[in-house]
Amino acid sequence: MKLPENSLFSMLLRARWWVSALTGLGVFLVVRLLLDSGFAFFAALPFLIIANVVMWRELRAPRGARIDAALEKLRAMSWEQFAGRLEAAYRREGFEVKRVEGAADFEMRKAGDLTLVAAKRWKASVSGVEPLKELAAAGEKRGASACVYVCATELSERAKDFAMDKQIKRLEGTGLVRLLQP
Repeated sequence: MKLPENSLFSMLLRARWWVSALTGLGVFLVVRLLLDSGFAFFAALPFLIIANVVMWRELRAPRGARIDAALEKLRAMSWEQFAGRLEAAYRREGFEVKRVEGAADFEMRKAGDLTLVAAKRWKASVSGVEPLKELAAAGEKRGASACVYVCATELSERAKDFAMDKQIKRLEGTGLVRLLQP
């Protein structure tokens, strides 16, 4: 069962753990004004469960030196190894993934939306704006609802500005490591 992306519980699962905990406390206090504390606890219980789930995810999430080490491992992979891990990770996220040639390396579909992903230059020392321009042009030509640029290194400032201007999502650093975790 998958929650709708914009539902309250989905948003709380994407927020920090303390947001759900405070929401649960607020629900408890409001319901406690009207009903017995047992009912108030029962009303706050889903928020407290979500707070615990999010806290568990945050504790397991890689940070600092672990991210740097994971990024080094990714940079050491061959294209085929990296592409296979990326493809498997997006399939776990519910996408239909197909490898393509050109500015994008993957074409993904989910709920009828097309997303193009460029990942071949994931370990270039610094990514410039040209691959992003190619990806944006391919996305416009194919009617993609989103474009994603994957890199395990740094984007130049000009490339960051271009990505923001063209609303190209960047998958880098912590986000990349989290996505590729088994």
